[in-house]
Amino acid sequence: MTKIEEIKERLHQKQASLVVAYENGDIQAYYQNRIKDIKQILKENPQALQGAIVADKVIGKVAASILTVAGVKEIYADVISQYAIPVLEEHGVSYTFSKVVAFIKNQDNTGMCPMENKYKEVKDIRIVYQEMLDF
Repeated sequence: MTKIEEIKERLHQKQASLVVAYENGDIQAYYQNRIKDIKQILKENPQALQGAIVADKVIGKVAASILTVAGVKEIYADVISQYAIPVLEEHGVSYTFSKVVAFIKNQDNTGMCPMENKYKEVKDIRIVYQEMLDF
C-alpha cells in the first residue's frame, strides 16, 4: 500500500477532515472543517507541511494554493474543484481525487464558497497563502 493510499484509508476510517503524512513519517488526523486545520498547522510551524502527503475531504483553490506554497508533494481529495486543479498542475503537485466539482460550495450549500469566489481568478498563489494565514 502506498503512503497516499494509507492516508486516504485513514481519512475515511477515522472520519477525519484531513490526514497528513509528515515527511518525518508521522501521520496525524485532523477534524476541523474547511481550512482551519491547515492554517493551525502552518501557524504553529510554517515548514511543517514541506514534503508532506495530504488526504483531505475537500480541496478548493484556497486549500490547493496554501498546500502548494507550504510544500506539500502529493494530495488526495474526496472532492476537488476545477479551480484547484490548475494550481496543483502548474506547480507540479501530484494529486488524485474521487470527484471533480465546478466549485466548492458555501457552508449552507446555496452558492460558491466566498473564499473560492474571492480567489478564483488570482494567479499568484502566494497572495492566497499570505492573506489566508493572516485571516
